[in-house]
Amino acid sequence: MGITGNDESVQPLGYNQKDPASFNNEAYIHSTASGVYQTTTKPTTDFSQDENKERGNWSGRFDFFLSCLGYAVGLGNVWRFPYLCYQNGGGVFFIPYVIMLFLVGIPIFFLELSLGQFSSQGPLTCWKFSRIFNGLGYGMVIVSALVGIYYNMIIGWSLYYLFASFTDKLPWEHCDPSWQFCNENFPLMSCNSTMGLNAYDNGTCYNGTDLLGIWDKKIAANNSIKQISPSEEYFNKVVLGISEGVHDMGGIRWQLALSLLLAWIIVFFCLMKGIKSSGKVVYFTAVFPYVVLIILFVKGLTLDGHKEGIEFYLNPDYSKLLEPKVWKDAAVQIFFSLGASWGGLIALSSYNRFHNNCFRDALIVSLGNCVTSFFAGLVIFSYLGFMALKQGVEVSDVATDGPGLAFIVYPEAVTLLPGAPFWSILFFFMLLTLGLDSQFTLMETVLTSIMDLYPKVLRPKKTWIILALCITMYFLGLTMCTNGGMYMLQLMDTYAGGWAVLFIGLLETICIAHVYGAKRFMKDIGLMLGVEYAYGWPYWMACWMALSPVLITAVMLFSWIKYTPMKYGDYQYPAWAEGLGWCMSLFVVLPIFVVPIYLLIAKTKGSFSEVSHEPSRQTSDHRSLRTTCRPTTRLSDHRSLRTTCRPTTRLYSGSKH
Repeated sequence: MGITGNDESVQPLGYNQKDPASFNNEAYIHSTASGVYQTTTKPTTDFSQDENKERGNWSGRFDFFLSCLGYAVGLGNVWRFPYLCYQNGGGVFFIPYVIMLFLVGIPIFFLELSLGQFSSQGPLTCWKFSRIFNGLGYGMVIVSALVGIYYNMIIGWSLYYLFASFTDKLPWEHCDPSWQFCNENFPLMSCNSTMGLNAYDNGTCYNGTDLLGIWDKKIAANNSIKQISPSEEYFNKVVLGISEGVHDMGGIRWQLALSLLLAWIIVFFCLMKGIKSSGKVVYFTAVFPYVVLIILFVKGLTLDGHKEGIEFYLNPDYSKLLEPKVWKDAAVQIFFSLGASWGGLIALSSYNRFHNNCFRDALIVSLGNCVTSFFAGLVIFSYLGFMALKQGVEVSDVATDGPGLAFIVYPEAVTLLPGAPFWSILFFFMLLTLGLDSQFTLMETVLTSIMDLYPKVLRPKKTWIILALCITMYFLGLTMCTNGGMYMLQLMDTYAGGWAVLFIGLLETICIAHVYGAKRFMKDIGLMLGVEYAYGWPYWMACWMALSPVLITAVMLFSWIKYTPMKYGDYQYPAWAEGLGWCMSLFVVLPIFVVPIYLLIAKTKGSFSEVSHEPSRQTSDHRSLRTTCRPTTRLSDHRSLRTTCRPTTRLYSGSKH
C-alpha cells in the first residue's frame, strides 16, 4: 500500500470478517474508509481494576515500565557492551552507537510497544490486519523460547557462584594441586641446565619428565601454552567440567542440574500469576542492579589502577569510524540490547491500558538502557585496571566479554579485595537479578502467545501452563548441564538470536510501514496518546519506512559477507555443529515463509496480494468504547467487508495521559 495508509483492503487490528458487528475496537473509528474520527475514551486511573476484563492489565503504575527496563537492561549491558567499546575505538564507539540507537533501536522499540498496546494482543495474534505476516509472531516466540532455554542456564551459573561465595575463603582464590597449568603450579621460572633442568623449544621447563613451569611466555604462547588463573580453572574444571569439544557432551553434572532446577523454580513462582506476580517482583529485580553497580563503582574508584582501566575503556581512536565493522557492532548491540523483534516488547505492552503513554516509556527505557551500558563499562574497567596493575600486565590482557568476564575475570578481581566473599555475593546476586528480569519477559512472551491462541480455554489454566513450560524447558536445558554444555550454549547464543532476529525486525518495519500504512499507524498511536498524530511523526515515519529497514539490511549483508566459522576460545567448531546452528536460525525464520504459502494454497483461491490483505478471522474485543458497525455493500473483490462505524458513547477530547 501507499505511504498514506489509505488502502481499504487492509483491515484494522482485531477485525473479524465473518462478524463485523462484533468488532469493538475504538481505534478503528478513525481509520475507516468513511473518514477520520478524533475520539478517545476517558482512561482508567484505578489500577485496582482491569481495563481489559478478559485479558487483564498491569496492576501498578510502574509495573510495565520496570518490566520493560528490566528486560532491556540485562547481562549484555555488563559483559558485552564494555568489551565492544574498548575493542572498537573506546569513547569514539559512542558515535555510531548513539546514531544506531536513534535510527534503529528507538524506532523499532517504539513500534513494538505501540503495536502491542494498541492491539492488546501478544506477538502471535497482533498481525490480524494481514494474516500473511502471522509467521513473524511464530518466529518471535521461537526465538524467545530458544533463548529462554539457555539464558536460564546462565542464571543457574550465577546461583552456583552465589552459593559458593558463602565462605570465608573463595574456592577460586588459589590453585588446586590437580590443576597442572594453574599459574601457582605452573610459574614463570629460569630454566638452568646446570641444575638438571631442561628448557624445551616450546617455552616450557622440565625436570626429567616432570613439567615445572614456563621459561619464556612469548614462546609458550606461540605454542598455545599459557598460565591459567585459578578462577578460569575453577570455572572450566569445577563448575563446567568442560570437555574437549561439542562432540564430547559427556554426562549430566548434578550440581549444574540442581542449579538450573532452582533457577526454573524461581521463574515459576515469580510468573505463576502472570503479570500480576512478575509485575511486583520487578520492583526489586529491576532496581537492585543499579544499587549494586553504584556500590561497586564507588569501591572501584578507591582501587589502585582504576584510572588506567577507565582511560583504556574510553580512549578514543577516531580512525575506527572508517571501519564498517564498528558500525555493524554498534547496530547489533543496540538491536539485541533493547530486545527488539524478540516478541517480548509486544507481549509486555499488550497488557497496558489503552491510553498509557508508550511514547514516554519507549524513550526513557531506550535511553536508560544506553546510559546503563556506559555506566557498567566504567564499573567493570575500574576493576580490570586494578587487576592488570596487580598482575603486572596490560589491561588488554585481562579484558574479555561474555561468560569469561562474568565468571572468570571479575571473580578473580574480587579475590584481590579485602572481604572478597562479600563483594562476590554482591556481584553474583546482581547478575541473578539482571538475568531474571530478562528471563521473565522471555517466558511471558511464550506464555502470552500460547494463551492468546485459545484465550477462553487456556487463561483460566495460566498457572498450569507456566508450570508445563518451565518443566519442558528445564529438561531441554539439561544438555547444557553436561560436560559439553558450554559449547551448546555458545552455539545457541550465536545462532538462535542472530541474523534471524534482524530479519524479523526488517519484515516487521515493512509490514507496519508499507502494508498497514505508516500514516495510519501514526493515527493509531495518536489516538492512544490523545493527539491527532504521534509526537515527531515525520521522524518515526522516515525511520520505519526507509532508514531502519535499510540499516538492518546493511548489517545483515555485512554479517553474511564477513561470516567466519564459529570458535569458542581456541576451539574451532566442526562443520556439523555449525550446520546445527544454521538449522536453529532457519527454524526461527521458517514460519515466516510457511504461513503465507499455507494461506495461499489451503485457505484461499485468491492471489498472493489478496492473501496478504486478508484479515484474521479471530475476534478481538479489547476496547471499552463501543461501536456499532454496519456492513455495507461488498467491495469489488471478496477480501473484506467495508463497515461504517458510529461511536455510541460521548466523545472525549482529553489531554494526553
